Amino acid sequence: MQLLERIEGVIAPSLKAMEYEIVRLQLSGGKRPTLQVMAERIDGRPITLDECAEISRAVSALLDVEGPIEGAYNLEVSSPGIDRPLVRHKDFERFAGFEAKVELTRAIGGRKRFRGRLLGVKDDHVRVATDSGEVVLSLADIGRAKLVLTDELIAKMEERGHR
Repeated sequence: MQLLERIEGVIAPSLKAMEYEIVRLQLSGGKRPTLQVMAERIDGRPITLDECAEISRAVSALLDVEGPIEGAYNLEVSSPGIDRPLVRHKDFERFAGFEAKVELTRAIGGRKRFRGRLLGVKDDHVRVATDSGEVVLSLADIGRAKLVLTDELIAKMEERGHR
């Protein structure tokens, strides 16, 4: 089992009990690595700075007890923000209709980068309407994806209470 999977296994149940879910975990750095925990509220409402601090305290305590990371490390907790990364299958479904940038781990038709309106997910493939037509991208091939900050996205997030 990889380290990030172990960390997720340690912290996800407690975060779920606190009404949060993990969007993304990243570990970077060398001698003193940084663990980045990106979380959001299960109910979809915006996450506050106080809630990030609450998550940080809980994650820190859990990792101190379970000890999956050897030695000293830095912990950063954040919310996904408006122009959020798209990581999970449900992220691509939830934000269908919005513009996104998608970068693949391997080229398809000579391209690795796509930008367009998300059309949803079907059979582990993301459909994207680009300027040159619709493309179908395997979720397994997506290395990075994020929403593009547009007026439409800002308006929708403000409706949901994000500012």
